[in-house]
Amino acid sequence: QVQLVESGGGLVQPGGSLRLSCAASGSIFSINNMGWYRQAPGKQREFVARVTSGGTTNVADSVKGRFTISRDNAKNTVYLQINTLKPEDTAVYYCNAVVVPTTVRAASNYWGQGTQVTVSA
Repeated sequence: QVQLVESGGGLVQPGGSLRLSCAASGSIFSINNMGWYRQAPGKQREFVARVTSGGTTNVADSVKGRFTISRDNAKNTVYLQINTLKPEDTAVYYCNAVVVPTTVRAASNYWGQGTQVTVSA
C-alpha cells in the first residue's frame, strides 16, 4: 500500500507565495518520477511540473519562472514552490508519483487526494 499526502494549500492574495508538499509513504521500494498536476474548475487536469529521481526537472511553460519543483529522496517528499501567484493559478493541486512497491516489483502511478489553492484578493 502506497499513499501520497499533500499539504500546504490555502487561500492567498495575488502576488503571494505558497509551498506545497507531498509525502509518499507505505511499502515503497523505490520512487521514479514525482510531480504535480492541477485542475481548475471546469477544466481538465493539466501537468505542472515533474522531477526525476536524479533531480532533473520539467516545468510547464505556463508556469515557468514562477513555479519550482524539488524533492527530498530521503524523505520521499516532493515540493512545489509557487511564487507570484495569480488568480488563474486557482485549482486543486494533485501530487503524482511513479512508485515501485516492495510487494510488487513493478512501477505504478499513484495520486494524492489533492490540495486546494485559491488565489483571491
